[in-house]
Order: sequence, then structure tokens, then C-alpha cells
Amino acid sequence: MAPKNQRWWLTEDSVELDIDADAEELYGMVSDLPRIGEWSPECEGVDWEGDVTVPVANTTFMGHNAVGPGRRIRYSRHGRVLVADPGREFTFITDEGGRESTVWRYRFEPLAGGRTRVTESYEVRWIPTWARILDVPTNRHKELLTGMRTTLDRLKAAAEADHESGRVQLEPQDDARRQAAVVGYPRQRISVSEHGRRRRREPAR
Repeated sequence: MAPKNQRWWLTEDSVELDIDADAEELYGMVSDLPRIGEWSPECEGVDWEGDVTVPVANTTFMGHNAVGPGRRIRYSRHGRVLVADPGREFTFITDEGGRESTVWRYRFEPLAGGRTRVTESYEVRWIPTWARILDVPTNRHKELLTGMRTTLDRLKAAAEADHESGRVQLEPQDDARRQAAVVGYPRQRISVSEHGRRRRREPAR
């Protein structure tokens, strides 16, 4: 549970969501930071520093954010991967003014039925005084919670859509045709009218 003084002094908080997808699959989506703009409402994208295919601990990157009204306030921030444990945890830290500042952590807990509980959290290790002051009137804590919920909701939608599209499903007519072929039923030719409507069935010659 978040400390009661989060509005006045950010420390840490988290949100979680159960997703109908495999932990390894979700880890792959989250750790592919250049895709982060697909789910994050603040971070538009990430550029790896160097030739990176699969991130590991100490991989560095530059993240590009857009916040404020109409997302017109844009800035970039350096980051470093802290933990890259496939299917279990992906954690990175971003800096503030050249000093490491906030830890972002994603944990993946396998559940029954191929589902996964994903927990996103932040931990503020240091931010400058001026940022602390600005956090109060803008209620940065509330913004972060809303942002994390949005991130997980979008991740869930993308992962479950991919999962559903990956399932092989036969159309009813295809299934019937296969069954007919198996038991040796004679094939039928379907005659179609000008308007594409099924008109009659005739024995195939």
C-alpha cells in the first residue's frame, strides 16, 4: 500500500493486472522498450544505445517522453536496465539531471490456465527539490497511478489480441468439408448467383 504522504513526497507505488498470456510472451513485449509507446501514455519510444537485440543488465537507452496538456511538453531521459530475467522481471532506472532517479519494475507471476499477473511499480530514489515542489500541485502520484493502469490495460489488450489471433480455428463450413472428406462423402459444387448468394448445390462431376 502506498504511503499516505505520496501526494507530498513521492516514494513508491504499484498496480497489477491479470493477463491471458504467457509470462515469457509478456516479458518479451515489455522488455522490447522501443515498443513502449504502444502502451505507455507518457513514453513515446526508446532508442537503445549501441547494437542491442536482447537487453541485459546494464544495457542503456534514451527514452523520449511527451506529457502535459495535449502532450506538448517533450523531453528525453537516459536510462539503464537493472534486471533482465526473462519471464520473471524486467527493471530499469531513469535519470534526472544526470543522476539516477526512478526505478521502473515489471514482475511476471504465472497463474493457472496460462494467465499471468503483471505488476508494474515505481520507486523514487532521488529527484531534485524543484521537481518535488512541482509534484504537489500537479498531483504527480495520481498521474503515475493512472499511467501505470493505462500501460497495463494496453499491454493486456495487445497481448490477448495476439494470443487470440494465434489460435487456429476452423470456420464451420471448412470443418464440415474436412469431415466429409474423411468419411468419403461426395464433393459438391456450389453455384453462386450474380449477387454472390448461394443458389443451389450440384453434384461435382
